[in-house]
Amino acid sequence: MNANELIEQQINTYPVVLYMKGSPEHPQCGFSANAVKILKACGVQDFFSVDVLANPEIRQGIKDYSNWPTIPQLYINGEFVGGSDIMTEMYQSGDLQKLFEK
Repeated sequence: MNANELIEQQINTYPVVLYMKGSPEHPQCGFSANAVKILKACGVQDFFSVDVLANPEIRQGIKDYSNWPTIPQLYINGEFVGGSDIMTEMYQSGDLQKLFEK
Protein backbone atom coordinates (compact mmCIF):
# COMPACT_ATOMS: atom_id res chain seq x y z
CA MET A 1 0.00 0.00 0.00
CA ASN A 2 1.49 3.35 -0.99
CA ALA A 3 1.16 6.59 1.00
CA ASN A 4 -1.81 7.79 -1.05
CA GLU A 5 -3.73 4.54 -0.52
CA LEU A 6 -2.95 4.58 3.20
CA ILE A 7 -4.15 8.18 3.54
CA GLU A 8 -7.38 7.36 1.67
CA GLN A 9 -7.96 4.35 3.90
CA GLN A 10 -7.39 6.43 7.06
CA ILE A 11 -9.69 9.31 6.12
CA ASN A 12 -12.40 6.94 4.91
CA THR A 13 -12.20 4.68 7.99
CA TYR A 14 -12.20 7.26 10.78
CA PRO A 15 -14.73 10.11 11.10
CA VAL A 16 -12.08 12.55 12.42
CA VAL A 17 -8.44 12.32 11.32
CA LEU A 18 -5.72 14.77 12.30
CA TYR A 19 -2.37 14.62 10.51
CA MET A 20 -0.01 16.28 12.96
CA LYS A 21 3.54 16.53 14.23
CA GLY A 22 3.76 14.34 17.31
CA SER A 23 0.80 12.85 19.16
CA PRO A 24 -2.24 14.42 20.85
CA GLU A 25 -0.54 13.76 24.20
CA HIS A 26 2.83 15.16 23.03
CA PRO A 27 2.44 17.55 20.07
CA GLN A 28 5.77 18.44 18.47
CA CYS A 29 4.79 21.90 17.23
CA GLY A 30 2.56 24.75 18.36
CA PHE A 31 0.20 24.43 15.39
CA SER A 32 -0.41 20.74 16.11
CA ALA A 33 -0.94 21.54 19.81
CA ASN A 34 -3.46 24.21 18.81
CA ALA A 35 -5.33 21.77 16.54
CA VAL A 36 -5.63 19.21 19.36
CA LYS A 37 -6.79 21.93 21.78
CA ILE A 38 -9.51 23.05 19.34
CA LEU A 39 -10.74 19.48 18.78
CA LYS A 40 -11.02 18.95 22.53
CA ALA A 41 -12.81 22.31 22.91
CA CYS A 42 -15.33 21.06 20.34
CA GLY A 43 -15.92 18.02 22.55
CA VAL A 44 -14.03 15.64 20.28
CA GLN A 45 -12.21 13.33 22.66
CA ASP A 46 -11.71 10.42 20.32
CA PHE A 47 -10.05 11.09 16.99
CA PHE A 48 -7.51 9.29 14.84
CA SER A 49 -4.16 11.04 14.69
CA VAL A 50 -1.20 10.37 12.42
CA ASP A 51 2.28 11.50 13.47
CA VAL A 52 3.81 12.67 10.19
CA LEU A 53 7.25 12.89 11.82
CA ALA A 54 7.23 9.10 12.21
CA ASN A 55 6.56 8.52 8.51
CA PRO A 56 8.26 10.74 5.89
CA GLU A 57 6.15 9.21 3.09
CA ILE A 58 2.93 10.23 4.83
CA ARG A 59 4.42 13.63 5.73
CA GLN A 60 4.92 14.44 2.04
CA GLY A 61 2.01 12.31 0.87
CA ILE A 62 -0.63 14.20 2.85
CA LYS A 63 0.62 17.51 1.43
CA ASP A 64 0.30 16.13 -2.09
CA TYR A 65 -3.05 14.48 -1.35
CA SER A 66 -4.70 17.65 -0.04
CA ASN A 67 -2.68 20.08 -2.15
CA TRP A 68 -2.05 21.89 1.15
CA PRO A 69 1.56 22.72 2.12
CA THR A 70 1.42 22.62 5.90
CA ILE A 71 0.79 20.26 8.83
CA PRO A 72 -1.49 19.82 10.77
CA GLN A 73 -4.36 18.85 8.50
CA LEU A 74 -7.84 17.97 9.70
CA TYR A 75 -10.26 15.67 7.90
CA ILE A 76 -13.87 15.21 9.00
CA ASN A 77 -15.96 12.47 7.37
CA GLY A 78 -13.44 12.14 4.55
CA GLU A 79 -13.42 15.88 3.76
CA PHE A 80 -10.36 18.09 4.11
CA VAL A 81 -11.17 20.91 6.53
CA GLY A 82 -7.85 22.75 6.78
CA GLY A 83 -4.90 23.46 9.00
CA SER A 84 -4.47 25.18 12.34
CA ASP A 85 -5.36 28.71 11.14
CA ILE A 86 -8.53 27.58 9.37
CA MET A 87 -9.51 25.45 12.38
CA THR A 88 -9.05 28.49 14.65
CA GLU A 89 -11.21 30.72 12.41
CA MET A 90 -13.90 28.06 12.03
CA TYR A 91 -13.92 27.41 15.79
CA GLN A 92 -14.26 31.12 16.59
CA SER A 93 -17.17 31.47 14.13
CA GLY A 94 -18.87 28.29 15.37
CA ASP A 95 -18.65 26.58 11.97
CA LEU A 96 -16.28 23.84 13.17
CA GLN A 97 -18.60 22.81 16.00
CA LYS A 98 -21.44 22.43 13.46
CA LEU A 99 -19.35 19.93 11.47
CA PHE A 100 -19.14 17.67 14.55
CA GLU A 101 -22.90 17.82 15.15
CA LYS A 102 -23.57 15.99 11.88
